[in-house]
Amino acid sequence: MSGGNGYLSPSGQEVVFLLTGLVILGAAVLCVTSKQLVHAALWLVVALGGLAVQYLLLTAEFVAWVQVLIYLGSVVVLLLFGLMLTKAPIGPSPEADSKNRPVALGIALASAAVLVTLVVDAFRTAWIDLDTPHGTSEQIGDSLFRVWVLPFEALSVLLLAALVGAIVLSRRRGDGES
Repeated sequence: MSGGNGYLSPSGQEVVFLLTGLVILGAAVLCVTSKQLVHAALWLVVALGGLAVQYLLLTAEFVAWVQVLIYLGSVVVLLLFGLMLTKAPIGPSPEADSKNRPVALGIALASAAVLVTLVVDAFRTAWIDLDTPHGTSEQIGDSLFRVWVLPFEALSVLLLAALVGAIVLSRRRGDGES
């Protein structure tokens, strides 16, 4: 993170960053291995909140607040509403376990290995100067509305379709059609 300390004498900020990363990793693992859908959504909240903390540690305050407002405030609430509208089981659900855990674990480990290898190789000599703020809201807004507007809108339409689908499924079950 900062070039002056080196690997053997990390700063407090680097230690907090690594500890937050471990919490995020644990929450993500618990999110995907939980047999209770509501608990999985709550572990997702912990993981996304940890990402916001890491953005704050990297002096990207605007991105951190967008993370909190958009993902924690909107996406997770939409996910919980979808669970409630489809009358998802509150307790342990046998339908939530597809018995493909070994395959999923293998794919997850392979994906993580490839991702870590690519990131380490790409940023091997790069150092982030944390004394000066990076990513002003003007730069982020310009990037968001010029480069990333189409994926952002596609995600919005996908989430809206998921919510409409949840409402349709809940109405069919309520009318006795099944």
